[in-house]
Amino acid sequence: MKLKILVGITMSLLLLALPAAASDYTLGVFGNANEDDTINMQDVTYTELIILEYRDETELADSKHDDKINMQDVTQIELIILGKEKEITILDTADRIVTIDKPLEEIIVLNRNIVEMMRSIDVDTDKIVSVSSDVLGKEVFFPEFTDCPSVGSARSPDVETILGFEPDAVFIYATVMTEDWVQEQLEDAGITVIRLDCFVQETYIEEANKLGYIFGKQNGVDRFIEFYECCLDDVGDLVEDVPDDERPDVYIERYKPYSTTGSDTALHQLIELAGGKNIFGDRPEGYIEIDAEEVIVRNPAIIVKQSYIRGEYGYNVDDPAGLKDARDEIMGRSGLSEVTAVANGDVHLIFKEITGGKHFITVGYFGKWFHPTIFEDLDPQAIHQEYLTEFQGLDYDLNEHGVFVYPPLEAV
Repeated sequence: MKLKILVGITMSLLLLALPAAASDYTLGVFGNANEDDTINMQDVTYTELIILEYRDETELADSKHDDKINMQDVTQIELIILGKEKEITILDTADRIVTIDKPLEEIIVLNRNIVEMMRSIDVDTDKIVSVSSDVLGKEVFFPEFTDCPSVGSARSPDVETILGFEPDAVFIYATVMTEDWVQEQLEDAGITVIRLDCFVQETYIEEANKLGYIFGKQNGVDRFIEFYECCLDDVGDLVEDVPDDERPDVYIERYKPYSTTGSDTALHQLIELAGGKNIFGDRPEGYIEIDAEEVIVRNPAIIVKQSYIRGEYGYNVDDPAGLKDARDEIMGRSGLSEVTAVANGDVHLIFKEITGGKHFITVGYFGKWFHPTIFEDLDPQAIHQEYLTEFQGLDYDLNEHGVFVYPPLEAV
């Protein structure tokens, strides 16, 4: 009889531990035993099956991160599901295993994109005791930090000042901006360092989820990700059936003349997602320098300039003069007058501010420029406004303030 009961229990567990649903990524949080994109009761069951030797061990099943998989891991996963765990271990975007004591009450954030993501998923930014100068320099977008002390730039902060705050954790960039020595000095002083980007499309959703588990805001994550995915899916669905020969050739220029992108970048992906073809998409190097002759030979139908104007970031600008001047410079360049984009006036400026962490807004503008008929009913400004109001908590009216693209869409 006991054998029959044991077999019955085991079969029930096997049925519960169905294969993880296919997803675009594996959530790098220890406790995600079945290596899908969330932590739920399937992970509890999966871990129990590992203990019973019915499943192979996975790294993330070791939720306590003590090199053992046992019932303590099952308990930890259950606590994570309930939001009552005392610590959580993640694999951050720099591929570092980080154990975080919870709750985090006083933190320092050097990466302004993380601050923005925290607001998107409804994390209380009062937890932030200090920020980088990059945040303070955008007082219109981050008004709550006007009186917040700075610890210097994101790239090279004042570590001694950071240590003086005795923070529970410091959040820094994973792949750009912050130098490795910052992490090393902070960790040597016993500070928990978490490295996330929160602007790269490939890691954006996973990082939102990691922050959700760190701060216990999974409901906020779910709400924001639904909005985010709708923004991208709406564009992708509209151009899905556009044949290759109807996708315009696009030259995208970064901050200085003839600095562009090959295939291995977020900007390239946004061009493709919006139904365009990057004229330098055959170059795999990432960001590259080219010359005017190469642009002339490849003859783009559309030119997009990712503009950077010192002191301006769109939200603190009501006059488009800076973007207009940048467009006029392109239109007047020697040798480009015969390029199709210039001849037809299909030259568009967009502030760098919304091409990174706000890429889900940028792709709507790209779609309007690349396929104005297909995207006739899409309103990127309305999407932008919803983001600011519903997810950033800002009292900011885009009908009255802000310049992000030029020429304005109604003039296209």
